[in-house]
Amino acid sequence: MNVLLALLTNIILSSLLVTIAFWLPQLNIYTEKTTPYECGFDPLGSARLPFSMKFFLVAITFLLFDLEIALLLPLPWAVQAMNLSTMNTTALMLISLLVASLAYEWTEKGLEWAK
Repeated sequence: MNVLLALLTNIILSSLLVTIAFWLPQLNIYTEKTTPYECGFDPLGSARLPFSMKFFLVAITFLLFDLEIALLLPLPWAVQAMNLSTMNTTALMLISLLVASLAYEWTEKGLEWAK
């Protein structure tokens, strides 16, 4: 019975929020809102502005380091593991890979924004 009540409450609440989200913006319509770009961007200029490739390289580097750090997050709970030496070896390998990657990026000047 409790699961059914929770499911019913969640369905009612989510449909109410979706209805409000679609209904509320339609109350305040003005010319800026009806343009293709709500931010006031002038759509008459060129749509093909060049991006710096350095931006994408820094973004990919961030994602790689972020992924490696996310792999290290469960370490405090892994201390309770049965085989502690395996956990320590794996953690040391991940940390050394992170340090080696950072050193490589640093020597190749991959972390510097300006040319």
